[in-house]
Amino acid sequence: PLDPGAPPIGFASVNALGQNGTTGGAGGPTVTVDTAAEFLAAVATPGPLNVRVSGMIALPGPMHDVTSDKTIVGVGANSGITGGGLNIGLPISNVTTPPADAVHNVIVRNLNFRNTVDDAINVQMFSHHVWIDHNDLAYGYDGLIDIKRGSSYITVSWNHTHHHSKNMLLGHDDNNAAQDVGNLKVTYHHNWFDRTPQRNPRVRFGDPVHVFNNYFVYNTDVGVACQLDSGCVVEGNYFEDVEVPWSISYSGDRGRMIARNNVLAGTSEPGDAGGTVTEPRTFYPYQVTDPNTVKSVVSAGSGTGKLGY
Repeated sequence: PLDPGAPPIGFASVNALGQNGTTGGAGGPTVTVDTAAEFLAAVATPGPLNVRVSGMIALPGPMHDVTSDKTIVGVGANSGITGGGLNIGLPISNVTTPPADAVHNVIVRNLNFRNTVDDAINVQMFSHHVWIDHNDLAYGYDGLIDIKRGSSYITVSWNHTHHHSKNMLLGHDDNNAAQDVGNLKVTYHHNWFDRTPQRNPRVRFGDPVHVFNNYFVYNTDVGVACQLDSGCVVEGNYFEDVEVPWSISYSGDRGRMIARNNVLAGTSEPGDAGGTVTEPRTFYPYQVTDPNTVKSVVSAGSGTGKLGY
């Protein structure tokens, strides 16, 4: 799982919307940046580009647009971004079909995100084929990784989130069905949801949403909350001292969920599930790590400094 050249697992690997898998800046040049001006110029450059972030770069708030065909990686274990966050997506509008110029094919890896004044990473407006992998995110203001407004074919893997309340949102509003139904296909695997009280993730409309082999510890509100007719498959996870590990009745209209092969440790007790969900294997192959080993595997392998960049 720690081969930096391996392709993503999950929805970011699927051939859809004219994009076969997620390759980021592959085929393009590589630049190393260590100032805000250099970073912002790089992520705004059209065309494939590999952006190496050296050290912690303080960005002005709140959010900064990333263009298509980018790989953004931190150098070593201690590089990343403070202050501002990354916006992967076009400006908000009410269109209900994917725009031809929707942002796509973006990889964000091995970065520390700290003290963001809005979201750390926001994916919106039908963006697709995004891979968010091996990052360490903490001390944000709003969401750490929020995905909304029709975005799809996204994998969120091997991230360590901590010291933050509203962790990950998938679908931002109960009234956004026109953009979200049929989209918001996201895979969350091998993430460490470390004392993040809620939104691990909080799902509206997405179907299917695949949550497998994650390590949840001391989430004092809820782990996976699937509402508004979303469909979630929650499997092979390790829940330790989680108030409500999973729920389809957390808030508002119910979702649908298959929960299987999960380990409940400490004070964790089963949540409520039910209904039918399309199997993720319909879209991509995957292997489930033995959930009994997930705590050790994920705590050792998630976050920065594990990929050799």
